[in-house]
Amino acid sequence: MRESPSSRHAAEFLMDDEGVGSTPRVSVITPVRNACSTLLQTITSVQTQTFPDWEMLLVDDGSTDGSVELIERLARRDPRLRLIRSQTRHGAPAARNLGIRLARGRFIAFLDADDLWLPEKLACQVPRLEAGAGIVFSSYRRISPEGRHLGVVHARPSVQYRDALGGNPIGCLTGVWDRERFGPAQMPELPMREDYAFWLSLLRQGATAEGLPNVLAEYRVSSNSRSSRKFRAARATWGVLHREVGFARANVGFALYVIRSIRRRLGNN
Repeated sequence: MRESPSSRHAAEFLMDDEGVGSTPRVSVITPVRNACSTLLQTITSVQTQTFPDWEMLLVDDGSTDGSVELIERLARRDPRLRLIRSQTRHGAPAARNLGIRLARGRFIAFLDADDLWLPEKLACQVPRLEAGAGIVFSSYRRISPEGRHLGVVHARPSVQYRDALGGNPIGCLTGVWDRERFGPAQMPELPMREDYAFWLSLLRQGATAEGLPNVLAEYRVSSNSRSSRKFRAARATWGVLHREVGFARANVGFALYVIRSIRRRLGNN
């Protein structure tokens, strides 16, 4: 049997926190690759959570810009920060999967190295998870690379599998999921929209994702070409749907995705 990239990745990392033995309630997983310009803000947004029972796994994916040194410096002062250093580059999905395997918490959250959480995020979500929700997500704000507000993406009150076939309704930076309910879930290692494929894989198990109206996170919009990014995102969305439900149903789902994209552009989330 050929070894998967994830399996190879698991054998090619160094962990700097082997003496840490506590079991936090929430594990926050952040892939890091040359993110020094935004990483401090991202880590600080987790450190200032009003819910303190968390760990943050910062999975370095071959950074060369000082990101590792920054994490090491911060982790010396805050043992909840865990640096995991990959010896080779495998991409963000593989880094997240490595984080999932090494996480100690029951509830798993994702946060990219240029995005931010508002201080009350986990305090709002953990009680809903404790009450039995399998996935909890929220509204979030889009911001420019400089931090300028660009608008809000509003969360739906609830999402089931069939609802998600018209496009990804869960902002990856807002979702928290209960791994005791879903077992050893892994993110598909796709070039784009791997988070969408991941949420579909959980919702397919019969879960309902609970959406909170609160704006609890800020998503930093890339300065890359918007038109080319939208085309690639649309193509990747169709690819996820085709992989999930086949050609005919993928076409129907993609049509819904296009309609919802137009509605968002017109300001009707």
